Amino acid sequence: MGLFTVAEARAELARLRPVLDELVRIRADAAELAASLRPGGRDTELGGLPEWKAAQARLDDLMAAVQATGAELKGFAPLLVDFPATLGDDDVLLCWIEGDDELSWYHRVDLGFAGRRPLP
Repeated sequence: MGLFTVAEARAELARLRPVLDELVRIRADAAELAASLRPGGRDTELGGLPEWKAAQARLDDLMAAVQATGAELKGFAPLLVDFPATLGDDDVLLCWIEGDDELSWYHRVDLGFAGRRPLP
């Protein structure tokens, strides 16, 4: 898709927030449904196998929607979304993790999450 500027990535994250929020909700539902389907699992008001399959399909759709923007979905629990960019002469990933209020971190491509730093 190409590279994002910081402003473009922040705007894309704002557009993606409803998708990401739904992904978190459906992820929790799918986990509860999966637990209920295991031998000895507790019943849930969410349903059974058909609802679990529907949740899995919806998760696939939501993850594809994130990827279609050019953002990279790097983590599922917690959600971790990276936006390819450049800062100065460095190839970086602008980094948002579930729980962050805004996009305010980055890391060099070669360092990964461990090299995460606040945006200048």
